[in-house]
Amino acid sequence: MPDTIDSPSLVSSLTSRSVHNGTTNTTTQFSVVVPTLNEADNIDLLLTRLFALNLPPDNFEVIFVDDGSFDGTQDKIRAWVKRKNVRLIERREKPDLTASILSGVAIARSNVIVVMDADLSHPPDRLTAVVEPVLSGSYDIAVGSRYVPGGGTEGWPLHRQWLSRIGCWLARPICDVSDATSGFFAVRKDLIATITERARGYKILLELLVAGQGKIMVVEVPIRFRDRTRGVSKLSFSHQWTYLQRLSTLAGGTISVNTASKFAMVGLCGVIVDTLLFQMLVIYETGLAQAHIVSFFAAATVNYSLNSKWSFRSHHAGYLRWDQFGRFLMIGMFALLLRGGVLALLVYGWHVPAELAIFPAIAATAVVNYLGSAFYVFPVKENPPSLEIRWRIASVGVVAFILLLRLVYLGQAQLIPDEAYYWNYAQHMDLSFVDHPPMVAWLIWLGTAIFGDNEFGVRISAFICGLVTMSYLYALTLNLYDKSTSMRTMLLLAILPVSFAHGMLMTPDAPLLATWAATLYYMERALVAGRNSAWLGMGIAFGLGILSKYTLGLLGFAALLFMILDPTARRWLFRPHPYLAATLALLLFSPVIIWNSEHNWASFLFQSRRVIGVGMDNQFSIQYLPLHILVLLTPVGLIAATLALLSSGDHKSPHARRHRLFVWIFTGVPLAVFVVISIFNAPRFHWTAPLWLAVLPTIAWMMGKTGDLQNVARRLRSAWKPTIVATIFFYAFVLHYVVLGIPGVPYPDLMKHYFWRETTREIEQVVEEVRRQTGQNPIVVGMSKWSVASALSYYKQSGNDMDIRSRNMFGGSGAMYDFWSPSQSPSTRPIILVGMKRNHLEHDQLGNDLGQMLDRPGPILYRAIMRDNKQLRGVYYRIAQGYLGKAN
Repeated sequence: MPDTIDSPSLVSSLTSRSVHNGTTNTTTQFSVVVPTLNEADNIDLLLTRLFALNLPPDNFEVIFVDDGSFDGTQDKIRAWVKRKNVRLIERREKPDLTASILSGVAIARSNVIVVMDADLSHPPDRLTAVVEPVLSGSYDIAVGSRYVPGGGTEGWPLHRQWLSRIGCWLARPICDVSDATSGFFAVRKDLIATITERARGYKILLELLVAGQGKIMVVEVPIRFRDRTRGVSKLSFSHQWTYLQRLSTLAGGTISVNTASKFAMVGLCGVIVDTLLFQMLVIYETGLAQAHIVSFFAAATVNYSLNSKWSFRSHHAGYLRWDQFGRFLMIGMFALLLRGGVLALLVYGWHVPAELAIFPAIAATAVVNYLGSAFYVFPVKENPPSLEIRWRIASVGVVAFILLLRLVYLGQAQLIPDEAYYWNYAQHMDLSFVDHPPMVAWLIWLGTAIFGDNEFGVRISAFICGLVTMSYLYALTLNLYDKSTSMRTMLLLAILPVSFAHGMLMTPDAPLLATWAATLYYMERALVAGRNSAWLGMGIAFGLGILSKYTLGLLGFAALLFMILDPTARRWLFRPHPYLAATLALLLFSPVIIWNSEHNWASFLFQSRRVIGVGMDNQFSIQYLPLHILVLLTPVGLIAATLALLSSGDHKSPHARRHRLFVWIFTGVPLAVFVVISIFNAPRFHWTAPLWLAVLPTIAWMMGKTGDLQNVARRLRSAWKPTIVATIFFYAFVLHYVVLGIPGVPYPDLMKHYFWRETTREIEQVVEEVRRQTGQNPIVVGMSKWSVASALSYYKQSGNDMDIRSRNMFGGSGAMYDFWSPSQSPSTRPIILVGMKRNHLEHDQLGNDLGQMLDRPGPILYRAIMRDNKQLRGVYYRIAQGYLGKAN
């Protein structure tokens, strides 16, 4: 990360230093290069202010490079050449800012170059502050920055401010300064030679930063940028487009007007093939999935042939390269599976006719195809970016695609029974619940209140929690390591199963991961960095975390152990900050305490028994724990996590050793607890998910290491590449599969836990038949602990007064249904039992015959749930004429 400094007292150091330029000894310490184009009104004022600085005039020179001014600029400069240390270069070539600066650097007498504009937007009085860090040898580049504390812009219209900000944001993935588009900077002259001959445009600083990435020291010095008061700005759309093209090239992409226009023309041919074939298949009712998949592959074949031979011809070998074709197929598959989600959103969500929906679907995925082709299929071959930058760009691309994939499918994939159960929480809002704290209910209530009672409204909070998790883990990694490692951490977080599902499914684990990451961040700031203010954030994050899931309490024990073992952090045991943070967390947690006190501590007792296995079938299950972790981390992730925890690495400094201890303890303590639990009871496979957040930064750090760990890093990178591709494909394939299906691929028996929208329609038909036959409203009983009743409750049609209960009606536990519908007296109303398995309708949890509790029970019936002539799943149901009461 670049440093930030304010302006020290510089005059004495500037006046006492001499600089050697090659073999020539000169008193010129630095050269100010000023490119000009029609700046006659500003020359006198600029030079007056520069030479009014408290610096000996001979200590610096001013080199003007004019690009063909016709307003008398050159005459103004010549007048100063006769009196001061001022020089003029008159270029005759096409105006180009980078070329102008390089011309001025070529004749500079010093080894330190300062670049600034002639229009007085760069304050001349900040010259000494900008040049001193480079003159002193402390830094290689000093940037006059508008976007660090103390900097700013004055007099710019809002649209110019936004354009500048966006330009800087776009450059952030490949450089580490806040103001990469600054035109006011100081640099060592020898670094100019690192700029490629292809450099062009008006942002030479970006070229320097990318060329020296990871090898140079950079500092940002705050400046107040002021809009020009004389003359006309030279910034135009062509400059902005050139900047974007150059930015793309530096990032390894082949985006240009030439390739984009050719790609668009090829794409138009593909669109014609795609839409004609799609429309024909839709007319013949082949199904939405088959129609769009077949038409896509036909269009993709045409597109690859034309793009490889024409659009990206200069980046193509001229013959079929199977590795390149494989990358093209991979990008195409990602685009195809994303397109399925867009189609589903338009057709099923927004009720757009399929014949029209195909056009925006094609347009949306064309962006994925083009960017994938430019950066991955046909990347830059000459002067490619460094490995570090390639990983950064890959991180940006993968994270963006994963987030888009989640967002598109968020409202299209049906709720799983767990989500429907937590939606029922929100329908029975309370201070807490027996099996979980209330955060998940509060978030679902908020999402559905804003976006409606639909899948998107239920899940949007999970998506936001995923963004919060990413943000805090990025910040934590930045504190522990560096920006490149932070970006690789985001890549791992996006693709690992440990976090993908929790960034999309609205379960208690979604806010748990977000608050776990936040708590880790504040704990590192408090315990390792020693920040007093971090205890406030830790108290809030910890309190919100245990409102999400009690598991986060394990971080409290980890923090205590860290303070005991770490001599520096031990001082906090004798200060009020941790105790105030704990009090704040307890205050936030008070709704759960109040609810438990009113319900005989039901939740605390339930979770305690669940952990130690009281009342359950105790079994030694530690052998399953590695399998659970394998699912959460992937095989490569598990190996990498093991190496990250066992390797001593390069942590030789006390600060690095404390970071190492932090990772060990905040991963090891929760893991040790789950190991102990698995000795006596079978933990759920996802229980260990949040504890791996602490070790992800170290895994990402090892991927980029050199030196002793270089071989390990190289092997890890090689192993991660297919893992990244495989996981993205798997997520996209599964989402497409459950929403639209895959032609020729049937749904397995596992889907009996899914497709509850269609299943509920069938049960509603059964209910209506019984209602017509008996004249009574039947009681529908979901024969599972809570999943069947919850899914039926969520997916029943608006206005349907279906009376839905859970299996606790026949005895046993129904979780929160014990509170929502605790008992049912004998009734003559018809009873409809609904279950996912046949035996669920034959016996209760204790093995009692359900027929003894029912009046005139009928046979167990089965209905196949169909969609588009394809079986999705089946459901069992049983009708009785009344309820006799629980068995004794």
